[in-house]
Amino acid sequence: MTQDNKPQETKEENKKPQDQSGVMIEGHIKIFDPESGEVMVDKRNAIHYENMSQALANSLANKTTGFVHEMSFGNGGTTVDPTGIITYLTPNSTGTNATLYNQTYYKVIDDNSATNKDATRNKMEVRHTAGNKYTDIVCTCTLDYGEPTGQAAFDNTTDFNGDYVFDELGLKGWEGTENGSTNKLLTHVIFHPVQKSLNRLIQIDYTLRIQSLTTFTETSSTALSTSNTVSGTTSGSNTGY
Repeated sequence: MTQDNKPQETKEENKKPQDQSGVMIEGHIKIFDPESGEVMVDKRNAIHYENMSQALANSLANKTTGFVHEMSFGNGGTTVDPTGIITYLTPNSTGTNATLYNQTYYKVIDDNSATNKDATRNKMEVRHTAGNKYTDIVCTCTLDYGEPTGQAAFDNTTDFNGDYVFDELGLKGWEGTENGSTNKLLTHVIFHPVQKSLNRLIQIDYTLRIQSLTTFTETSSTALSTSNTVSGTTSGSNTGY
């Protein structure tokens, strides 16, 4: 066989897909009185990326764990010195066993859970507009006048260490037990102390935005901001405090 009629060798090129993509998650919290309209907290939060990655994987794989189940409240996110100066601690967003600094209360917000006692005011809603590369999970939690049990009658405390003077909040994923020690902290936000008392109704709107990124870029039109959040919130630095 001559060189001219030698079978042609072809190489199959291993081309990498021209698709560098990723997932970005950001959150925003708004705490307000739905009757008076008073806004107490309006800010971004910190994401626990390791726990969130596990939650996303378990949810996608239908492993019956990982999904958001409850909203936890605490009073250990700040310290107040005798002159009234407030020091804000750093949100806990590393370590699989991370939790609130001092959890004092929680509510189930999974509206599919049998233990949710008011699924019309404590719920999660998925919101998506066709064509957008992001989807919002709107978590709503309502603390009614009579809850928590044992709260003060009026919101005039001077003791910022009270159990229901909240200064931290987080979403936790289901790991098999309601308010269980293994339920993973997915988000954490630290804020100025807010007292829950008998004379005050409080609603928390916690928006998680899950965005697919192409070439790892984000456009201003997809950023979580006043114009496209469910509760008219504004964006800030994603530090959680």
